[in-house]
Amino acid sequence: MATVRCTHPAYLTPSPPCPSPARSPAATSTRNSKPLATTPAEQLALQPSEAAVLLTAAARSRDLRLGRALHARLLRIGNLLDADAVVANSLLTLYSKCGAVAAARSVFDGMPSGLRDLVSWTAMASCMARNGSELEALRLFGETLQVGLLPNAFTLCTAAQACFVSELFQLAGDAVLAFVFKMGLWGTDVSVGCSLIDMFAKNGDLVAARIVFDGLVERTVVVWTLLITRYAQGGYTDDAVGLFVDMLQNGFRPDQYTMSSILSACTELGSIRLGQQLHSLALRFGVVSDSCVSCGLVDMYVKSQTEQSMNNARIIFDSMPKRNVMVWTALLSGYVQCRVQENKVMALFSEMLNEGTRPNHITYSSLLKACSNLSDQDSGRQIHSHCIKSNLAHVNIVGNALVSMYAESGCMEEARRAFDQLYEKNMFSFTFDFERDGSTSISQDYNIESVDVGISTFTFASLISAAASVGLLTRGQQLHAISLKTGFGSDRGIGNSLVSMYSRCGYQEDAFRAFEEVNDRNVISWTSMISGLAKHGYAERALEMFHDMISAGVKPNDVTYIAVLSACGHAGLVKEGKEHFRLMQKDHGLIPRMEHYACVVDLLGRSGLVEEALDFINNMPCKPDALVWKTLLGTCKIHDNMGIGEIAAHNVMELEPQDPAPYVLLSNLYADAGLWDQVARIRSLMREKNLSKEAGLSWMHVENTIHSFRAGDTSHPKAEEIYLKLDTLVKEIKGIGYVPDTTIVLHDMPEELKEQCLLQHSEKIAVAFGLISCTSATKPIRIFKNLRVCADCHSALKYVTKATGREIILRDSNRFHRMKDGKCSCGEYW
Repeated sequence: MATVRCTHPAYLTPSPPCPSPARSPAATSTRNSKPLATTPAEQLALQPSEAAVLLTAAARSRDLRLGRALHARLLRIGNLLDADAVVANSLLTLYSKCGAVAAARSVFDGMPSGLRDLVSWTAMASCMARNGSELEALRLFGETLQVGLLPNAFTLCTAAQACFVSELFQLAGDAVLAFVFKMGLWGTDVSVGCSLIDMFAKNGDLVAARIVFDGLVERTVVVWTLLITRYAQGGYTDDAVGLFVDMLQNGFRPDQYTMSSILSACTELGSIRLGQQLHSLALRFGVVSDSCVSCGLVDMYVKSQTEQSMNNARIIFDSMPKRNVMVWTALLSGYVQCRVQENKVMALFSEMLNEGTRPNHITYSSLLKACSNLSDQDSGRQIHSHCIKSNLAHVNIVGNALVSMYAESGCMEEARRAFDQLYEKNMFSFTFDFERDGSTSISQDYNIESVDVGISTFTFASLISAAASVGLLTRGQQLHAISLKTGFGSDRGIGNSLVSMYSRCGYQEDAFRAFEEVNDRNVISWTSMISGLAKHGYAERALEMFHDMISAGVKPNDVTYIAVLSACGHAGLVKEGKEHFRLMQKDHGLIPRMEHYACVVDLLGRSGLVEEALDFINNMPCKPDALVWKTLLGTCKIHDNMGIGEIAAHNVMELEPQDPAPYVLLSNLYADAGLWDQVARIRSLMREKNLSKEAGLSWMHVENTIHSFRAGDTSHPKAEEIYLKLDTLVKEIKGIGYVPDTTIVLHDMPEELKEQCLLQHSEKIAVAFGLISCTSATKPIRIFKNLRVCADCHSALKYVTKATGREIILRDSNRFHRMKDGKCSCGEYW
């Protein structure tokens, strides 16, 4: 083996000597002061060996209070700390393990130079490395070498720990590794091996970490678990599973920490079969009762997102003797994510509170998502109150969920207020100084926001996502600009949020530019772009991008396939959609979720294959949920298939009796068929159940203000001017061929009243307002709507673009409609 030269790099040079501090048990030393008078009996009361044993016991229990009391006693006794290295080192180790850095440094600096040995230097360096002073730990390591002491295994473990920081790893990692070889500890010492594995893994070099592992002569469960954990945390889930199998084959028995780590890897892989095998192993090895293992099993099952897996998660959850906030949150999130028995979420939250478990920010985020999915504004407002009381309303993930919940419920004013509070909590106005033509610096307020101290890339990503939920393009653009100014422009998370934000606000060209600027694209980057293209009507381009993603070596996930199947559904690509549904299982091993089944039902139903869609549902390997049946019911409404529509509606009513959607859609089907008695029966049933139809809402942003409109709305300050413009507009478009489709109005009333109702739909009011407010003929009129746009409004808006020469971009609950010159990007397929 080549000889290793152990020169001392600059970062290992000794630091200047510190002045001898005063001595006290807390953080100072009174070594140079006159000791307190003590009796001979008091001096004999504590022998050096006894003092060392007591200090060691206090260190093991991390009892800082006892340690300080012992320190005070030693000071009263006399010169034990001056004369006995074992006692002084035991005290130093105590303070080090308790995190009392100042006190440890005081003891170390107060020790006579002749008393300090390798244990002293190692204990002090370890204290620094464990408490955020890694550079100082390396300097102490250098001083250890400078005084002529050779490092042992503990010293080198400490030096490796200091190199967990990437900058220090680049500087000193090679030197630490050289000393490991020089001292003959490569492969022979397990603790040094673990430290090196961690040093390499925390700096992203898992190949080197595996070389260290393979070089160990002796391996313990701790070593196997460490590398399995680092593989799982680094995203190398296949390697983690492979190593776990090797561990079992080598006769090692995994403990609760091993099982917890491998369950995390299994969850990332999304393999329910492997998860079930791990569950069986946990039962066999008797570790399933461990809280971390149980929590991992619950998380694994809920993320499988099937009804059976949720039942398994609930069985494990109910069997746990003590449940912490993590396992409560995992189960709540599972019900929300897979939308199975989602109505149980609020009841489960009440149980959680009654048990005395305090929710965290992730809990509240999941609860708000459930309220959004269930259109339960009342519960959402109650959760909002809980968030405020817990002082978590302004945490990014919670604030973002609040914005989304209110926006998707059509409460745009509340959504805007929630966004403003989130924004103001993280950002503040600042003043620029700038030079003009070499003149004196002038101070000017630009009314733009700067970054608060400690703001992170995650904060920017959350705020951009929240702006997208409300459609606040201007705010999103400001955040984009600020992120560039602060040097966060290359962050992948921000880039992904920008792709999504520009897509959701109708700026697909800007979304593509943001996508192109993401350097290290992951599955989220590609999925955001594919989803945006699908919603804007570019189905073929979305599928091309999906193939580009596969070619780039990025593995699609279940969300990617929802975007792909939606793209096929929006364009009527039945054959392609069926093939992608088959390949997601065959090529990528992804188990379809309810959303995937719903996408296929939508694909078939929209294409007129309603009977085939019903057959598809009946042959599903799992019980269809309300989402699947509602999707079928929606396609029955499009194609006036009352027979299958009744089947779908009754299934939704049975699964979600408090959801008004099936009653409304079934009523519409009866109205289309002229069965007014049945319409009256359904509406009477809705009144008995206290159910009401979700009101249509359209809104738009003009001069950084949200203007919202409902059908027949007269509350706007410019209502009179809006309706005058609307009357003129209707006359113009009638003159070029527009004929109101009164069959849309599902009420038994005269044709004149039906037409009047049609002409007061919220989309038409919003367009009239846009024409009198957005005077620039080059800018499109952008409208957002919480429901699917009706056929008459869709037709009328196309005629408006032809009559006025203005482009209209409408985002409804399904997709974007880009209308220009009398044509729409949806190709009449929505």
